[in-house]
Amino acid sequence: MAGKIYRVPVMSGEGKFVARVRYNTNLDVWDGRNRTSGGVGRHAGIARLRNGSFVLIHGTDWQGERDSAEIISDDEALQAILQADNDVLLQEYFPEKAAELDSQEEE
Repeated sequence: MAGKIYRVPVMSGEGKFVARVRYNTNLDVWDGRNRTSGGVGRHAGIARLRNGSFVLIHGTDWQGERDSAEIISDDEALQAILQADNDVLLQEYFPEKAAELDSQEEE
């Protein structure tokens, strides 16, 4: 696939194809040996559609399985970013929430 951007189909909650997004693994977490989310050979990423909807990307390294993506709520996106402990994505997508969470720290 040299030179091509790999895109993943996005499905709605009703199982309808609604868009395609660039594959990414920006929610992967280092597990001590590999960058992974959800187990060996499982990867996760997040993207945003032009209409503002968040998309959760499910990647797999397993033969016979396909990468997929689904539309998720803003709260689900926030929780996924917090679980991945990804400050860059938190600042990019939820700067107000990042400031609010940081202000909870006792001085």
